[in-house]
Amino acid sequence: MNTSCDCPFPSPLPVGLTLCDDGLVRPTWASHDVLLRDYYDTEWGYPIHDEAGVFERLALEGFQAGLSWRTVLAKRDAFRAAFAGFLPDVVAAFTDADVERLTRTEGIIRNRRKIEAAVANARATLALRTCRDEPDSPTVHHLGELVWSYRPEVDPRPTCAHEVPSFIPESRALAADLKARGFRFVGPTTMLALMAAIGIVNTDIVGTHKRPIPSP
Repeated sequence: MNTSCDCPFPSPLPVGLTLCDDGLVRPTWASHDVLLRDYYDTEWGYPIHDEAGVFERLALEGFQAGLSWRTVLAKRDAFRAAFAGFLPDVVAAFTDADVERLTRTEGIIRNRRKIEAAVANARATLALRTCRDEPDSPTVHHLGELVWSYRPEVDPRPTCAHEVPSFIPESRALAADLKARGFRFVGPTTMLALMAAIGIVNTDIVGTHKRPIPSP
């Protein structure tokens, strides 16, 4: 419920912000559901650099396409079990029989195209390890380095939900780079979601407890 609070905002708060029952202001998407609230408070926006960690989040963002993140988050443990902890070397070795098995695995999103994309993305992740000084592309040695090489110089500073971008130039460029390297389900909007989730770009609305309004 949006009410007055000890913050610079008048009541009601800007669209997209909610004062929660613990006295903290959060984006509305993370204010009502305990799973999403905990995710926002403890995971979303905190840096992930390592290859396996970035690959997992990229794979899960791909599964999220067309669905809610809450749906994917609730199935994350099942996904981790089904995809061998999202270790790229293991997933890259999945066969057609593994894909068929996953389409029948309870607890995950059993979309064949998305499952096949996760396997293809694991193989593309392995291929990145051999990249050196390619023309028109950042020098990278693994997926984490590639994704972080597209960090913008300036973060967006949305003041309400309507100002939160669906993509930025860097997410478009990252999407194009990944697609050229054989990655799938990596559109500009999906890549901005990934970049925000792992701390590359801050798209949080100004005024949350994690992004308070600067003091005058």
